[in-house]
Amino acid sequence: MNDKRQELIDAALALFYEKGVKSVGINEILARSGVAKKTLYHHFASKDALILSALEQRHEQFMGWLARVLSGSQSVDEVIDRLFTGLDHWFNGTVEELGDFRGCFFINTAAQYTELDSEIASYCAKHKALVAQTIRHSIAEENEQAWADTIMLLKEGAITSAYVGQQTGAAKQAQQILAALRAQAKSPTLSVHNRTSR
Repeated sequence: MNDKRQELIDAALALFYEKGVKSVGINEILARSGVAKKTLYHHFASKDALILSALEQRHEQFMGWLARVLSGSQSVDEVIDRLFTGLDHWFNGTVEELGDFRGCFFINTAAQYTELDSEIASYCAKHKALVAQTIRHSIAEENEQAWADTIMLLKEGAITSAYVGQQTGAAKQAQQILAALRAQAKSPTLSVHNRTSR
């Protein structure tokens, strides 16, 4: 990739994640990157094009982190333990590759693009679908893969609670909820997951 283009994406992503995409102007990105305006528009036709490139880079960063965190997982319980331990580290600022925690860049960005046909909102939705798919594929037992939806739902809730509510223990709380649901599902009595699967 062209060095100047990469410098622009790096600067834009850092600013967008810190302040929100609608709060950051082109001049601020130019000042952070040290790149000329003419060069920016040589690489990006619009601010939205730059936002999409920033989203793509964050997607690659997050998916790389997620793959590493879930590597070697086979069972639902292993996925839960590794994922929410990883999230806890991120919420508390100890995941270097994801940087300081400021919520989910994709949730934050999608919230600012409410148009149904927005390419940016669509990309954010695609990211979430691929995260869910990765979690599902990390569960070896096919009859247990329905748990991926519950895990995903609690993951999203934990991220929002950790950022908006400043609950840095949200990942551990979500993990405890999942442990309780798993214990219920394994009990002889009819569980919620068993009932809904009929």
